[in-house]
Amino acid sequence: MADPERTERRLRPAPLLFEPSEAAADPEHFFDLESIEDPRELLARSTELTLAFRAATDRAIEFQAVAAAQLADPGRFDRLSPAEIGERAEWTEDYARKMIEFGEELLRGTQP
Repeated sequence: MADPERTERRLRPAPLLFEPSEAAADPEHFFDLESIEDPRELLARSTELTLAFRAATDRAIEFQAVAAAQLADPGRFDRLSPAEIGERAEWTEDYARKMIEFGEELLRGTQP
């Protein structure tokens, strides 16, 4: 059964703004948070960013899992072993196996 909170999060776009390339040169700059003086506004915006990054992380992990499952598919002539997938993704072999299983569940449309 699908988790309603997870489904709701997936449908809502993450309000991330990309930083200009000049901002990357300044290590103190982070989505303009350093310029917000009102602590209420700073808390609100930094919380929005935290939630957006968490949602983006969750989605990226799901895509990693799907890719791992596809790469490990026995029907592929160029399939990779869990060890090879782990090496490419900088995971342990055990974690790669878990991600492959998670990806297979996602591809079947079932929730883990």
